[in-house]
Amino acid sequence: MTISDLIGQDFPEAAVVAAQDLRVSAITADSRQVVPGSAFVAVAGTKADGRRYVADAQARGAALIVTDGALDLETDVPVLKIDAPRRFLALAAARLAGAQPEVMVAVTGTAGKTSVASFTRQIWAHGGLAAAMIGTTGVVAPGRKDYGSLTTPDPVSLHGLLAELAEAGVTHAAMEASSHGLDQHRLDGVRLSAAAFTNLGRDHMDYHPTVEHYLAAKMRLFTDLLPKGAPAIIFADGEYSDQAIATARAAGADLRTVGRKGEFLTLKRVEHFRHKQIAEIHADGTIFEVNLPLAGDFQIANALVAAGLAMATGVAARDVMAALEKLEGASGRLELVGQTKDGALAYVDYAHKPDALTHVLTSVRPFTTGRVVVVFGCGGDRDKGKRPLMGEIAARLADVVIVTDDNPRSELAETIRAEILAAAPGATEIGDRAEAIRTAVAMLQPGDTLIVAGKGHEEGQKVGSVTLPFSDHAELRKALQAQAARAPATGGQTV
Repeated sequence: MTISDLIGQDFPEAAVVAAQDLRVSAITADSRQVVPGSAFVAVAGTKADGRRYVADAQARGAALIVTDGALDLETDVPVLKIDAPRRFLALAAARLAGAQPEVMVAVTGTAGKTSVASFTRQIWAHGGLAAAMIGTTGVVAPGRKDYGSLTTPDPVSLHGLLAELAEAGVTHAAMEASSHGLDQHRLDGVRLSAAAFTNLGRDHMDYHPTVEHYLAAKMRLFTDLLPKGAPAIIFADGEYSDQAIATARAAGADLRTVGRKGEFLTLKRVEHFRHKQIAEIHADGTIFEVNLPLAGDFQIANALVAAGLAMATGVAARDVMAALEKLEGASGRLELVGQTKDGALAYVDYAHKPDALTHVLTSVRPFTTGRVVVVFGCGGDRDKGKRPLMGEIAARLADVVIVTDDNPRSELAETIRAEILAAAPGATEIGDRAEAIRTAVAMLQPGDTLIVAGKGHEEGQKVGSVTLPFSDHAELRKALQAQAARAPATGGQTV
């Protein structure tokens, strides 16, 4: 593909120091990935400045250097000066990769993105469509299930993945859109059929200077990426729903709201049980009674957003409602791992931010006849301001609180725990996460509910520069098995 082809009509300011018919075979922002014929995009990142690696890219055979022109570069290869190199990287990656699934949807928000993407894929698959999801837990598609670590992959990886999925026959794909990914133009070039917003709460304040900046990054999904006239599914019952609705409407989207206040899908009534919920949903002129096999009010919200996306992309309301009764929860999202002989339930949840912890603790209260027990910590090298907030939430909404280590990274684990404990009087401190889980399970009584929060689907614990093998699921199962081996049943309630 020529430089002129990569520029297209999107960058009228582009100034190329070379003939525009020069051919480029690949593109990357990582000089280590340069191969002969590549375009190297030198962008300033949060940890490293790509402009420092131009010489390395040149030595590896780069055919073109792309920069914002903020730094005069001394190089023997052609230079493309452009105002928005990150956006160029994404759009050029999309052009080089080519194919995408015919129907692409993206969901943004603070919480619920993984569940919405997973549920949307499942609804499509229930209707016989070849569907995939891309997000925090990785990639799920017919014939593949790849564990991942980034909510939104870098644009080169993302567009390469979309091309792979399309070539494998995937026609429908749902993906998460993180604030980082949107702010850094990682989704630019994705040809969206619909988009959705779940909610907004405190998160990533180590990256975004203000909540307003955080919200604006999320709203790029509607203002910059979603084509005018395409459906925008907005959960209507949240604190920031009105702002999202106004933004989507102003952007020219086909606005469709869901929730108790929703007009496209209206939640009329919910009855909570230990493993499920019965919901009455008004859709397409009919009230459907849906047995949702998932606990937690927030899962109703996620299911409604996913249902809205599925209907907006052509699935009939009746088929969507039938599919909701077959949903499986996303890994580590209020996932029931097991129970004691006395019937106490033990869940793993990814809640690692204040609103998410609030949602999960309040969601289990209606079906908990005993105590709510929570084990959690906070990650290092991340927003420190949320630590006392989460400590206060846990102390207020749970009956027993055990503060442990999450992913301390480069920080002292005991310092992180102290900042949580300062706002959680009466909480127990157990730094070793496996021991904390064992202690929590050992104290469970009939009617109790245990939440092990913060890491969800993760399979490692980041300590310093090392990622140690660790799974909340595995440790919780071991603790439940050990507890079952030690104590006979006392005749408590069963599920």
